[in-house]
Amino acid sequence: MPSKLDTVSEALLTPEAPAPALPQAAASVRKPKLPALTGVRTLLAVNIMLFHFTPPHMGPFYTLIDHSYVFVGFFILLSGYILSYNYADRPTPLNPRDFWRARVARLYPIYLLSLVLFAGMLGAEWQARSHTQFFAGLILTPLLLQGWSPWLATFWNTVAWTLSAEAALYLIFPWLVRLPWPKSPARLIALLFAIWAIGLVPHALYLWLNPDHLPGPPDRYSSGFWLRTLKYTPVAYICTFLAGMTLGRLQTNLKLHPIHRSWIAGASLLAIAVFFGTVVDRVPYILMHGGFMVPLFAALVVGLSGQNIFASVFAWKPIELLGQASYALFLLHFNFINLLHDHHVPERLHLAAYDPWVSYAAALGLSVAAMYLVERPARRAILARKPQSA
Repeated sequence: MPSKLDTVSEALLTPEAPAPALPQAAASVRKPKLPALTGVRTLLAVNIMLFHFTPPHMGPFYTLIDHSYVFVGFFILLSGYILSYNYADRPTPLNPRDFWRARVARLYPIYLLSLVLFAGMLGAEWQARSHTQFFAGLILTPLLLQGWSPWLATFWNTVAWTLSAEAALYLIFPWLVRLPWPKSPARLIALLFAIWAIGLVPHALYLWLNPDHLPGPPDRYSSGFWLRTLKYTPVAYICTFLAGMTLGRLQTNLKLHPIHRSWIAGASLLAIAVFFGTVVDRVPYILMHGGFMVPLFAALVVGLSGQNIFASVFAWKPIELLGQASYALFLLHFNFINLLHDHHVPERLHLAAYDPWVSYAAALGLSVAAMYLVERPARRAILARKPQSA
């Protein structure tokens, strides 16, 4: 990133619960839907697409778009949040096998589609890498293990390294959810801030030690083994995921009036806007990549996890529909738009004057089609098959 088939689980990297062993008991803890968070994923995925293919003349929005890489961390925070929200207080223990099966059903069909559609990218990989690296990437990428190698993380599908992180986090989630988490809101908030601070330690050490010996402060164009380790490997995102899990526990134990959630949502949106508009360029790139904005994102999630005017805006049906396709958009847009440009498709269709907007629309259309034609049917087929008993 996640448990009903067509609710919030449709969003990017969110959980979808397997059939519970005790339906009556499980029904007693059925959680309210959170459609506003599905809508939020629309904006996150679109901003990441704009980050990779930035349109001209964006004016005051350019600073936001130029730093939209931070929204990958927001996705992982949301993933931990929704998983914890849905699974933490179930009356029966989480069955790891059922959980992993549901995760594979949710994520792998579109991932496999992306590898098939963009198999032509392997030619460029062959030219750019040593033969050893190429064959290692060819083996690791279909297994969702490429993110464990800083140099191979972007092999074949540049953005798919995030799925390596998600797969690793999903693998350990059944044990993380059983940890003795605190219950009081005050302790959960304190724990969230502690996890956030711990997560920033490796990135702060990188700034201090400069292990890659870069000539200047790292930015989005810098490269080095340790920098790529902090940017791409699953271990770097454990604290962000744990912060999301803590937030999910907090949501369950926090009783807020809708007006209070409205104030929290409004204040966090304003704070995010002010941050991007005034001080974002003063925060070191590596800290931004390491989850610097987690507290603001967490506050927004709390504000939108209920009924209020801001939640209703994000839950607007067209936005929510695109949010359901946001996983496909995230995974398909990069290679797809590059292919459109490499083959001069907008020019051949005499639409170059309207590009990159034509490319954005095509990517959105492909994502919605992939959701309806591949993602949902494949997920239903996988979940309909009863696993053989051990």
